[in-house]
Amino acid sequence: MLDTSRDPVPAPTDAPAHAPGDIPGEERRGCLYALSQPPLMIFLGVIGCLLLLAAVHDLFML
Repeated sequence: MLDTSRDPVPAPTDAPAHAPGDIPGEERRGCLYALSQPPLMIFLGVIGCLLLLAAVHDLFML
C-alpha cells in the first residue's frame, strides 16, 4: 500500500511485542496440545462415529 503520510517519522504499528495473555517465559501450545485433551477427543470420536453410522446406513440400508 502506498505510504501517503507526510511525517518524517514512520507511523507506529499496532502490533504488540507479544500477544496479549502470553507470558514470556511460558512455551506456546499448539494444535497437538489441543488434540491431546480428552474432552475434545471424545467429542471428535462421537462425531466420527455418527458420520460412520450415517455412511453405513446410506450404503447398506437404503
